[in-house]
Amino acid sequence: MNRLIIITLFLISLIPSQTAKANMVQSYDIVIYGATSSGVIAAYTAAKEGKKVVLIGTDTHIGGLSSGGLGQTDIGNKMVIGGMSRDFYKRLGTYYNQDEAWVFEPSAASKVFAQYLTDAKIPLILNKKVLKVNKAQNTINSITLVNTLGKPGKPQTISAKVFLDCTYEGDLLAMAGVSYTVGREDNTLYDEQYSGYHLPEYRKASGYHQFPDHVSPYVIKDDPKSGLLWGISNMQPRKNGDGDKGVQAYNFRICLTDSLENMIPISKPDNYDPKKYELLIRVFESQPNDRTIGSYFIWSKMPNRKTDINNRGAFSTDMIGANHNWPEATHEERKKIYKEHLDYTKGLLFFYTTDSRVPDTLRNFVKQWGYPKDEYKNNQNFTPQIYVREGRRMIGEYVMTENNCTGKRNAEDPVGMAAYGMDSHNVNRLVVNGMVKNEGNVEIGGFKPYPISYRSITPKKNECSNLLVPVSMSSSHIAFGSIRMEPVFMVLGESAALAAVQAIDEKKAVQDINYNTLRAKLLAKGQILEFNK
Repeated sequence: MNRLIIITLFLISLIPSQTAKANMVQSYDIVIYGATSSGVIAAYTAAKEGKKVVLIGTDTHIGGLSSGGLGQTDIGNKMVIGGMSRDFYKRLGTYYNQDEAWVFEPSAASKVFAQYLTDAKIPLILNKKVLKVNKAQNTINSITLVNTLGKPGKPQTISAKVFLDCTYEGDLLAMAGVSYTVGREDNTLYDEQYSGYHLPEYRKASGYHQFPDHVSPYVIKDDPKSGLLWGISNMQPRKNGDGDKGVQAYNFRICLTDSLENMIPISKPDNYDPKKYELLIRVFESQPNDRTIGSYFIWSKMPNRKTDINNRGAFSTDMIGANHNWPEATHEERKKIYKEHLDYTKGLLFFYTTDSRVPDTLRNFVKQWGYPKDEYKNNQNFTPQIYVREGRRMIGEYVMTENNCTGKRNAEDPVGMAAYGMDSHNVNRLVVNGMVKNEGNVEIGGFKPYPISYRSITPKKNECSNLLVPVSMSSSHIAFGSIRMEPVFMVLGESAALAAVQAIDEKKAVQDINYNTLRAKLLAKGQILEFNK
C-alpha cells in the first residue's frame, strides 16, 4: 500500500462517522424527562437561572393534562398557588384579555407552554424513551434514549449533573433503581383511614359515582350462570383498608364543541361494541326520573363554545379497572391500553347519540356536540393525553400521608402547598351481594391547605443523589389524591428546578442542600409556603 493511500485512510479515520455522532454523549446541567406541565415549568425555571437544560418527551405533546383537555382547573384554593404556576394562569388570562384564566381551551394552554420554551430557548428531544440509566453507585451519570415511534433507532446518550423525573408514571425513577410503590397502601402502614380498598356499606354508598341498589351485573338479569356484563371484575369483596395494586381509574378530559362551523360530528369509532354500555342502560332503568346530563357527566363549559367533560355517576367516562397495568407497562403496552380507553370513550359518545335505548333528553343533548376542528389538529381532533391520575409513587426521604392532609402531621421543609380534598376515583367494579358496585371512590374535604415536604420530592440518598421527582412524588395513595392537581405539579416543578440549580452550585447531593437557602429563593420567586387563614 503506497504512502498516499495510507495517509488518506488515516485522515478519513479522524472524521467522526455517523454512528459515532449518533452515540456521542450530549452534556447538560439538568435533564428533565417528561414534557408535562411540571416538566415545562421546571425547564423554563432552570434555564432562566442560567443552566443548560434539555426537555425530553415520549411523544410530541407538550404540557400534559393542562394542554390535554383539563381546562376546568382543579385546585381547591387558588390562594396557595404562586410562582411560575400562577404565572401560567396569568398568561392564559392575557390570552383571554382578563387578569387570570383558570378555565381555558387546550389550544390556549399549548400556546402558553410553547411560549415558555421559546422564551427560554429550551431544546426539545421528542418521541424518545429511556432505554437505560447509567449510574455509578448512587449517582446518575447519563441516560440512553431510543425512539418511541417505529424502530428503536441508534441510541442517544444524554449526561447531566442533575435529573428531574416529571413523568406522570415515574419511569425515570424506576429505571434509576429508586424505591416506589403502585396501588393502595394498607391503612395500617401509615395510620390512615382511606388509602386501602374502600367500599362503605353499599346502601350508604350514595353519591355521584355509585350504582343504585339492585342493578344486576349478569348478562341475563339475576342469572349468575349467564356470566358478567362487560367491565365487571370477578374479584371478591375484601375488608376495607386492605392494601392492593389497584390504580384509580383513568379517562380523557373531553373537548367537544357545539359550534356547527367548528364541529366534526361524533362518528362510529374503531372496535365499537354496544355491549360495553349495557350497564349504562341498566342505570337509566334504575333511575327513570333522572334525565339530567349532569348525573352522567361533568359537562363543564369552556371558552369559545367548548367543553371539558369529566366522569360522573355509576357509569361514565372512567374506564374502571382497565388501567391497573399502566404504571409499570412498557411503552408498547401503554399504547394498547390507551387505544382501549380511546375506543371506549369515543364509543360511549357514539352510543349516547345513536342507541335508541338512551333516553331522548340525553341523546338529543349529546347530539348537539362534536369534536372541534381547531383542537388537536395533529391527533384527529382528540386529546393525545390520557388522564393518568396516578402512576408509580416514589418512596422517598419523606412520605406525604393522609395525616398531612388533615393537619395531624406537618412538613417543616415545604416547597409548595396542596389545597384539594382527598380524591380517589373508583378502582374496581365488582359484584356485591348479587349487585354491581363500584369500589375505591373517596372524596374527603374540609381541611385547610397544607405544606408539601421537600424530602417528598427527593429519593433516599443511598438510592440516588442527583434526581428530583416533582410529579410521581413520595406519597401514599390517598394523600396523592389530594396533591395530584396540575397547578401543584407546576409549583413542584419550579421548586425542583431551583433545588437542582442549588445542588449544582453547592456541589452537593440534592438531599444535602441548605433548605433555608432554597426556602429564601422560593419565596423570592413568589412561591407560597404557608397558609394561616
